[in-house]
This record gives sequence, structure tokens and C-alpha cells, in this order.
Amino acid sequence: MAPPYQPSNVRPVQGGDPALADPSNYRVMPPQTYATIGDRLSDKGVDWAWYGGGWDYALTHSDTGMVPDFQYHHQPFNYFCSFVPGTQARTQHLRDAGLGNDPSTNKLIADIDAGRLPTVTFYKPQGNLNMHAGYADVESGDRHLANIVERIQRGPQWESTVVIVTHDENGGWWDHVPPPKGDRWGPGFRVPALVIAPFAKKGIVDHTVYDTNSILLFITRVHDLVPLDGVVARDRAFAANGQPPLGDMTATLDLA
Repeated sequence: MAPPYQPSNVRPVQGGDPALADPSNYRVMPPQTYATIGDRLSDKGVDWAWYGGGWDYALTHSDTGMVPDFQYHHQPFNYFCSFVPGTQARTQHLRDAGLGNDPSTNKLIADIDAGRLPTVTFYKPQGNLNMHAGYADVESGDRHLANIVERIQRGPQWESTVVIVTHDENGGWWDHVPPPKGDRWGPGFRVPALVIAPFAKKGIVDHTVYDTNSILLFITRVHDLVPLDGVVARDRAFAANGQPPLGDMTATLDLA
């Protein structure tokens, strides 16, 4: 489903509001109203931002399609009315990362180098750097990821930083065992994840059961947030199926 706000793969109505996708198009998701992790962080006064690789490029080059492979449907906060175009929340929290590996074009890298990353930072690279099977290659994505992590490690915020790297289907399409039974949505196939931090446990593979909600659990625990309804519902579903609750990533860290 396409986001209701631009950048969206559904264009605005002819002569209508250029900041919106055509709401009559069946492919457009209606603006969502339930709480996001961003809302929870804002309620606590915690600074946060989502950086989308190619965001501004997609806004100004809508006639070029997905070049350079901007995934409109990979921008989660662009589906929520909390971040409707024209609001302060959107300006503050939904940011253009720019393009490529150069800090003069990639604004996330510039903010890393300057020590300006918000307390909680999400980053979705432009599509040709995200290692997705079919339209991206692993080598380019690996180089980009290594560049991002190395710059964080050299930057002024490294000593208090935890980097969690997740992937889409890559590595999960060929899982050799069925996943545990959770709720109706999964969890699905196992997908690689990396936890990189000065205080990450060294030389281990953590066998705690996680899914992407575990990142939300980690953020919730660190900042003492009200848990999101969907995360609570997933833990209840796991319990109902005799499964332990999902981990919150802290088992990967040496916090002693």
C-alpha cells in the first residue's frame, strides 16, 4: 500500500494538494492514527528522527520513478497523521538522508561526523544500497554499511551508541527450520541482525528469540516508555502458544 503523503508512488490529484497522494486511489493507505514508537519518544521528550535515503530526491524527481531506487513503502512514519505534511513533527522527525557515501550529499553521514545524531535514530538507505535481492547487490550495501558504522565509531557519539543492523528478506528466504509460533504475522523466517557497540558482548552469537519488535522493546526499556499495543499483543500471543516473550536486545550487551 502506498503512503498517503508525498513522497508516495501514487501521485497527487490533478490540481489537488501536491503534498498528498490521491486518496481515491485504492492503493493508498488511509492515514493511520495509532501510536508509533516516535510518538512514545516524543511523549517522553526524547529526541529522535527517521532518515530516509533519497527522501528529498523522491520529492523533487517524482517523474523519474524509483531512481535511485527510493522505496516509498519503506518509510513507516509517512503513513501516520501525526506526521502530516506541514506539521512541526514532520519537519523535526522525518529527515532526508541524501544520497550515497559522501557527507556532502548524505546528510546522515554529515550529522554523524558533526555529532548531531538524535538520541534515537532510524536510517533506511536508498534502495540500491540496501542489499535487497532483485534490485540491489550485497557488495554495494556492505560498503555503505561499513562506511556508516566506521564513521559512527570515529565520531563523537560512539561511546554511548548502540547500532542495530537489520535486513529485509536477505538471508531469510532460505531458512532451514520453521519459526516458532507467535501471532498471525509470525515471526517469519530468520533474518541476520548485527549489534555493534563499545559495550556489545564480543565473539558471540546470541540465541535469544528476537524479531523486529525487539528493537522497539529495547528502545522502550532504555527510555522507560509506555509499551506499544502491537508489541504487547505479540508477547501475549507468544505466551498463549507456550513461547517465552521476545527478547529486548539487552542480552547482546555487557551492561555490568
